[in-house]
Amino acid sequence: MDSQRVRFTFESDDLVKEPVIYKLGQDFHLVTNIRRAEIGENMGWVILELDGEKEEIERGLQWVSSTGVRVDPVGGDVIEG
Repeated sequence: MDSQRVRFTFESDDLVKEPVIYKLGQDFHLVTNIRRAEIGENMGWVILELDGEKEEIERGLQWVSSTGVRVDPVGGDVIEG
């Protein structure tokens, strides 16, 4: 099992309202752990830790990107800053 930290940036109110993280966990059999987030009405960002098979993480992140959500890798301990 692999683990990866990523930042999702939602840059429109349509994307903010979509259950992207839920679908990512359900459709790609990943455990999603929200480490930090800031969500507003029109935009927001979430830092997630994803656990699962490496291939499923990669497929899931490709799907998230295809929805219009920006996906960036994150390093270090996001809880401590």
